[in-house]
Amino acid sequence: MSHQARIRWRCRRGMLELDIILQRFMDTHYAQLDTQQQELFEVLLTYPDHDLWNMIIRNIDAPDEKLRPLLKLLQTS
Repeated sequence: MSHQARIRWRCRRGMLELDIILQRFMDTHYAQLDTQQQELFEVLLTYPDHDLWNMIIRNIDAPDEKLRPLLKLLQTS
C-alpha cells in the first residue's frame, strides 16, 4: 500500500461530514502539498473527530499556528 493510500485510509472517519471533506481534500489538494505540509496533514489526522471538525468549521482555533493553512484548504474542500 502506498503512502498516499495509507493517508487516504486514515481519512475515513466516524463522521460522514469529515469523510466527505477529507476525501475531497485528498482528491484536490494532497498531491500538491510539500513534504512538510503532508506531515502537518498527518498531524491533523491524529485529532479526534470532534476536535478536527470544530477546527474545520472554526468553532475552535488550531492548537498550532502551523496547521492553519491546511485548515483553510480543508474549509474550501
